[in-house]
Amino acid sequence: MKTTLFLLSGVFLLTVAKIHAQAVVPEFKAPDASYTLVWQDNFDGNQLNEDYWVVEIDGNGGGNNEMQYYRRENITVGSEPATGANCLILTAKKENFSGRSFTSGRLKTLGKMAFKYGKIEARIKLPKTANGLWPAFWMMGQDHPTVGWPKCGEIDILEMGNATGITNNTQDRYFGSHFHWGEAWTPQGWPNWGKSYTHSSGIQDNFYLFTLIWDDKAVKTYFGTDANPLMVNVVEMGIVGVDVAGNVGRYFHKPFFMLFNLAVGGNYTGITGSSNISKITALANGDASMYIDHVRVYQKGDVGEQYIGPALSGLTTPDSGQQFSIFPNPVGDILTVSGSSIPASLHLIDIQGRVVQTAISTRSMDVSQLAAGVYVLEVNGENGKTERHRMIKY
Repeated sequence: MKTTLFLLSGVFLLTVAKIHAQAVVPEFKAPDASYTLVWQDNFDGNQLNEDYWVVEIDGNGGGNNEMQYYRRENITVGSEPATGANCLILTAKKENFSGRSFTSGRLKTLGKMAFKYGKIEARIKLPKTANGLWPAFWMMGQDHPTVGWPKCGEIDILEMGNATGITNNTQDRYFGSHFHWGEAWTPQGWPNWGKSYTHSSGIQDNFYLFTLIWDDKAVKTYFGTDANPLMVNVVEMGIVGVDVAGNVGRYFHKPFFMLFNLAVGGNYTGITGSSNISKITALANGDASMYIDHVRVYQKGDVGEQYIGPALSGLTTPDSGQQFSIFPNPVGDILTVSGSSIPASLHLIDIQGRVVQTAISTRSMDVSQLAAGVYVLEVNGENGKTERHRMIKY
């Protein structure tokens, strides 16, 4: 959401010089599809799950001269009118509140869920941004409260409503992804990298998928449909390099938390200040809403991955012919094996192929002391049959 550089051309040019020295754009390769779901919110029911989310309440402008006041009342869970899909709903309104002329919603998973490396996707129906709305799906390092911005690092998976789209009359199909980092904010700028993309047609009438794929070498964002989730590789940036102040290699190798928000005005849109309220055309005919059908985090079990958050509920589904299930999965402490008989033995294997824990004639195993990651549980039945189940430890 910190995109002042795109409006201050002199600053932008100075900063780009730093970017090219530090951010390597790697050759594109098709992403590996071997991911396991580790966290999700499908926004079922009619209430926000506050075990997952922190609602922000403030009117400080987000550091971007935004014009709204963020209120809890502007965040709901309910049906998207056209499809009936149950969604998280962020609604922007033209109303006076606490010195602001607009209200809207912003929420985050800080302190609830964070992860390092993997894939995160959200299925979103964007509002009619017209002039002045700025919807975003993004992430910041979970050390943000202690180190501040941009030192925490920032990954903008989706931002829409940019001044360029307004100028070119492509507001409904122009969006971008950007990355920010550095030791401190300065008037001269900070390192960042990003790209914008103009789709062939408007994307504000249906749901689309917005995805980040992140590993120890690169961050990559995608735009797509349900049928083709990775249809467009919007931008990618290498994050390898020496871990020293200012280098991109310092800022993107730690857990990040997630945010959704719907800003009104701000530097990104080119509309700021109380004298420009009339330029916010998006709310001229009433409220506007951003609908999030689901958001999901996946990981592969690679070395270095981290997941901090609640476990997914429910049993694993046995493969055809398997006699055992394991639950909960992901697991924090006690793993249970369900089946018609007590297993003869359990062997837990790490991603290097090493047996790290064994249990005999039991349905359960205490895994609380294991490092977070993906493991394979080998279950040996009394009939001599062996099964393997993928297990995620958080």
